[in-house]
Amino acid sequence: MKNIKLRLIVMNFLEFAVWGAYLTSMGTYLAGHGLGMNIGWFYSIQGIVSLFMPALMGIVADRWIPAQKLLSLCHALAGAFMISAGMYGYMAGDNVQFGMLFTLYTMSVAFFMPTIALSNSVAFNALVKAGLDTVKDFPPIRVFGTVGFIVTMWIIDLCGYQPTAWQFVVSGALSIVLAVYSLTLPECEIKPAGEKQSIADALGLKAFKLFGQKKMALFFIFSMFLGVSLQITNGYANPFITSFGAIEEFASTFGVQHANILISISQICEALCILLIPFFLKRFGIKNVMFMAMIAWVLRFGLFGAGNPGNGVWMFVLSCIVYGFAFDFFNISGALYVDQETTPDMRSSAQGLFMMMTNGLGATIGTLSAQAIVNHFVYAPAENGATPIEIWTGWQNSWYIFAAYSLVVAILFWLLFPKTPVKK
Repeated sequence: MKNIKLRLIVMNFLEFAVWGAYLTSMGTYLAGHGLGMNIGWFYSIQGIVSLFMPALMGIVADRWIPAQKLLSLCHALAGAFMISAGMYGYMAGDNVQFGMLFTLYTMSVAFFMPTIALSNSVAFNALVKAGLDTVKDFPPIRVFGTVGFIVTMWIIDLCGYQPTAWQFVVSGALSIVLAVYSLTLPECEIKPAGEKQSIADALGLKAFKLFGQKKMALFFIFSMFLGVSLQITNGYANPFITSFGAIEEFASTFGVQHANILISISQICEALCILLIPFFLKRFGIKNVMFMAMIAWVLRFGLFGAGNPGNGVWMFVLSCIVYGFAFDFFNISGALYVDQETTPDMRSSAQGLFMMMTNGLGATIGTLSAQAIVNHFVYAPAENGATPIEIWTGWQNSWYIFAAYSLVVAILFWLLFPKTPVKK
């Protein structure tokens, strides 16, 4: 377990560098190649595969294949398919077909999404074996995942890859690197083959028993509701900001020219907020921390609607700052809470269930709903000859709808979820 923190830092850096290479810029590439009205499908497929793949891989990791080896296998397959998607997009040029690109991308995402939960399991396992405190020691390690995400965002922006398919190639290459590196990580335990187990245990359904506990059932349900918001700005923030390029007043602004770098303020603040999680969880408990995240989502969307890349750019910046609280106080705190509330034999399955509810059900509903809203207010009017100002108004209406939804969820959560302090 020598240098275990450093080894886990490298794992987290690469894990999220893979995602950062395309997650915030893919929308601009799709919109620039005639697939703007399909942006939601590319982001929702992450949610669709998360309905079953993280839970399935969690079961496999708990029962048959050590988590670090399964992490390697998943990244190898995800990387191969993502590189294939990038090479297809590059060779097809302006004649990219939705079917082929979407199929290759879907296969990659199907194997990538489980790696988020698997990497958490690998990290928690290694920290416990080393006698360390997951609540205290995991956040400073996880922060380097966000650093990796930011680094690849900047690389894609500065290399001019935002509107090109090369972003997929970069992502796939990093995934292959992590596939190799994962094999060097500490061994994770699996359930002994000779140990008697029920049918539910054999199928890895034990984690679903958590729904029998009222507080956990409410936690997972509201995780789904909050998961609705997760991918909306990832899919639409970049094309929204770059769309200001059609308005002469904003065409030469920094935000329009370097949308990914502007958006990366979100990830920078996310990295800083991760370090606050141990204090906030121990001081306020999971209910207050998740409520803070929900209010932050309200501000995230509302400020996007009110701002612009000119004299209103401060609102974009403020929106990016609150994103750190919106994302971390939900995703990272939620993963730690699940780890605290589950036993080691179902750790991977429970993390997979959390992913299924958030990045699965929640994100699928959210991205498909967002696509319908943005298509109605933005892309359909654009195809019918709407002016740039009218399109801007359509974007504003969309962001305000997202903000209103987040506010309703926050109010319901505060009224229904019991006060539950994190175990010390």
